[in-house]
Amino acid sequence: MFTEEKKKNTNYGSILVYCFFCLVLVVGVVRFAKPYYNLQNLMETEAVMEEGLLDVDKSGMLPFIFRNHHKLSTTVREETRTRPPLSYFVKFESFATMSNLVKGNGDKYESRPFSAGGYNWTFLIYPNVDKPVGSGGYVSLYVKIDNSSLITTQNEVYAWIKFLTYKSTTDTYHELHATEAQRFHLFKQQYGMLTFLEIGYYQNPVHGFIFNGEQCVFGVDIVVSKPSAWEDASYEQNIRDPVHDWTITDFSIHDHVSYTSDTFSSGGRNWVLKVYPNGVGSATGSSLSLYLLSASNENGYVKAKLRVIDQKGSNNVEKQVEGWPNAQENGWGVDSLIPLADLEDPDKGYLVNNIIKFEVEILAFSRTKSISN
Repeated sequence: MFTEEKKKNTNYGSILVYCFFCLVLVVGVVRFAKPYYNLQNLMETEAVMEEGLLDVDKSGMLPFIFRNHHKLSTTVREETRTRPPLSYFVKFESFATMSNLVKGNGDKYESRPFSAGGYNWTFLIYPNVDKPVGSGGYVSLYVKIDNSSLITTQNEVYAWIKFLTYKSTTDTYHELHATEAQRFHLFKQQYGMLTFLEIGYYQNPVHGFIFNGEQCVFGVDIVVSKPSAWEDASYEQNIRDPVHDWTITDFSIHDHVSYTSDTFSSGGRNWVLKVYPNGVGSATGSSLSLYLLSASNENGYVKAKLRVIDQKGSNNVEKQVEGWPNAQENGWGVDSLIPLADLEDPDKGYLVNNIIKFEVEILAFSRTKSISN
């Protein structure tokens, strides 16, 4: 009897040791697999696969994954809006019927020509699986510019393109668009979305993209970028014909506040001189003021020398101006060019026989030139 009891105890001990090693093995496997295994993800994947298999049973077509499982490119935006297409839209009375009909036309539906942004376009819709190649189970949408538009106007066109489809259950439009303008030219006449929206959405009215039987709507916005206008700014030196003289007779008997010279040309621009015999601003009543003005009201940077000529010698009064236009005069000059006392002194030689002479020397200026593409 003792021998039998000992055997029984020995068997229990072996079982306990075996269970212990099994437990250690299970714990090790769980620790190893934990970073790579997620039960919730597995359940979600199985649910999607099961939904796809049910679609196969009902429609006989391959299963598809809805957009919320399809990661969009960072250069493409997906939005919802209530505003209908701006440029053109196409309504199929039956998506299924049109899908069959276009098989004899390269599996694409091509719209009538339409105009947008001053150019002629056509709208291309591909409603069948893997047409174009690489689209898989997606509807593909494209626009094509008429090459005659490119030949008669310009070599390239930039346009923002938005593709849309109507969703009846929410009375909105599902929209996909690129974040950048697309460039069209003779060697690239079309642009589109290869994977716009899964074909499966157009096979069951519950999704809202087919309605009133099998009707569906596709649309497009085309906003053409107008040719840009820009300016070329430069700094001109070594001015052609830099010096201009201006003589005023009977100077002291003039009773106007200011006088303006005839227009003259220097450096390819037109200018005038404007004098205030009794001064202006802070110099009023004490000094003569002289300004250089642009005859065409151009702004910019100017460097010039303004002079009152000494008619009896070489002691000219000269002051240099440099900078942007004076806000009050919209020109370049000085309030205090020469004191009135010096001007009226007959020994100074600035006013002789009631004649005064001014001179301007234009040294440099900034120039802008408008250019259109």
